[in-house]
Amino acid sequence: MAQTDVLGVRTDIPSGPEELRALPPERLPALAATLRAVLVEQVRANGGHLGPNLGVVELTLAVHRVFASPADRIVFDTGHQSYVHKLLTGRARAFRTLRQEGGLSGYPSRAESVHDIVENSHASTALSYAAGLARACGLRHEDRRVVAVVGDAALSGGLAFEALNDIGGSGCPVVVVLNDNGRSYAPTTGGLARHLARLRAGIADADVFGELGLAYLGPVDGHDVAAVERALSAAAARNGPVIVHCVTVKGKGYLPAETDEADRLHTVGALDPAAAGHAAGHAAGAGSGAGGSAAPAARSWTDVFAEEIVGIGARRPDIVCLTASMLRPVGLRQFADRWPDRVFDVGIAEQHAVCSAAGLALGGLHPVVAVYASFLNRAFDQVIMDVALHRLAVTFVLDRAGITGPDGASHHGMWDLSFLAMVPGLRVAAPRDSTRLRALLAEAVAVSTGPTAVRFPKSGVGADVPAIGRLDGVDVLYDTGRDVLLVAAGPVAPACVEAAALLAASGIGARVVDPRWILPADRTVVRLAAEHRLVLTVEDSGRGGGMGAALAQAVADAGIGTRVHSLGLPRRFLPHGERAALLAAHGFTGAALAEAARRALAGAVPQPEMRAS
Repeated sequence: MAQTDVLGVRTDIPSGPEELRALPPERLPALAATLRAVLVEQVRANGGHLGPNLGVVELTLAVHRVFASPADRIVFDTGHQSYVHKLLTGRARAFRTLRQEGGLSGYPSRAESVHDIVENSHASTALSYAAGLARACGLRHEDRRVVAVVGDAALSGGLAFEALNDIGGSGCPVVVVLNDNGRSYAPTTGGLARHLARLRAGIADADVFGELGLAYLGPVDGHDVAAVERALSAAAARNGPVIVHCVTVKGKGYLPAETDEADRLHTVGALDPAAAGHAAGHAAGAGSGAGGSAAPAARSWTDVFAEEIVGIGARRPDIVCLTASMLRPVGLRQFADRWPDRVFDVGIAEQHAVCSAAGLALGGLHPVVAVYASFLNRAFDQVIMDVALHRLAVTFVLDRAGITGPDGASHHGMWDLSFLAMVPGLRVAAPRDSTRLRALLAEAVAVSTGPTAVRFPKSGVGADVPAIGRLDGVDVLYDTGRDVLLVAAGPVAPACVEAAALLAASGIGARVVDPRWILPADRTVVRLAAEHRLVLTVEDSGRGGGMGAALAQAVADAGIGTRVHSLGLPRRFLPHGERAALLAAHGFTGAALAEAARRALAGAVPQPEMRAS
């Protein structure tokens, strides 16, 4: 048994699934309480997904007691509800490193454990993985069971429906464990949510899963380990697709989460250790209040957007907003409170959000699609073929662009500029501070001849970076000479200004400009390139195919001989860690940028991916 320190008391957590299966049933309630205490203590200390994991404690215990991981394949959708799974599969000792640089990931990670089958952190994927895994087991004559633990909100995604249709029609022997807590961040919406509510109440005439070809078992109390075990054992005995409908309570056993109307403490920020320990004292439903609070958070980019879109909405009755089940995280709560009929939550379905935005635009409105930058990847086809092809005025607000931090590889918004650069007629803005965010958002929704996008990071907004001049819409931030032109994409501007000052101190003339609209390449910046010996573009996105690549192509097309070097993030998946530290590690500091400029001017080829000096 792994010894885990919870509130100063040494407690036992099984060292793996085999040890868990050997426990007598009467030991399970105490283990569930221990797991909840560990979750509250450590997640409140490090930040992360608290409410979802508190709700799946008994469900996860039952899954690992009935199925023999890793021989049996267990896939979580989405992966943020896998913390209990981590604790039960040999990672209890390391759990205090959750979401810390070099520590455990906040999602399944194949590098961490053989029990993590896939690294899915974008919703609605587990059923497709499971269908493929089940077919592979059959073709290879392997005696394995395939289990997909899926939230009710994840079922609202189109990919999940495609997989259900395939699984039911093909008879793939997949056990679908439906964790139905009636919520994503907020209460789950849509026709499927209403159907599940009827199933919970026992009043549905038929279940949609049965109609699709899946046997249905339930509803089952998801907090009764014995009941869930019985249902899962019955499902495992069938040679075909089965759905086990488990009804759970998000935030179960921790009063502050159970009573949080916003999102049942879906995600929490880090507390100081003393506050986290106090919070853990309220686990298992004891106590009251918020269980401690984090230090006041810095004003975020999302906060600024949330305020500004309300102001724009007041002036523009044609402005409507869309979200893929993330009303609060993307800053649309205030807008929805004021104009509930002008906000559309389509469920975890980014493709549908973008395509329905095209329909809204065709109907004479101006839609604003607010989405995490990494989640827009899922809707690329809709961006290019449904919005851009029709030259529709849709504005995409891309939150969490660039390095996001503790959420890691799947959430770093570092791919958007590479694929958005390919979209004809799409303009992309990158504000460097809150003043520019307000201005660029207003400019974006004023465009009526095609799509626009405004991207910004997750971290707090720093101080404004004033311009010392403007050239045809391009802000000049620093100017001491014509040796190096640094072209800054939004929030990397302070590091570029610092680099220019270091260059100037060593006798190298430098000018820093912020195009504000970074895609397509700005004609003024192309013209300015001809006045300098070297152009360095700096963007907190993938180095390939973004602002720098577009500018280099435009400079070459114009017949300008100035060298253009693009500096950005490497074309690989980056680990989790603090945004500032990860940016510094990849050269987004004044000193590193200045050194890259010196090397380029000296004729040395800069490293293709920046590194700290």
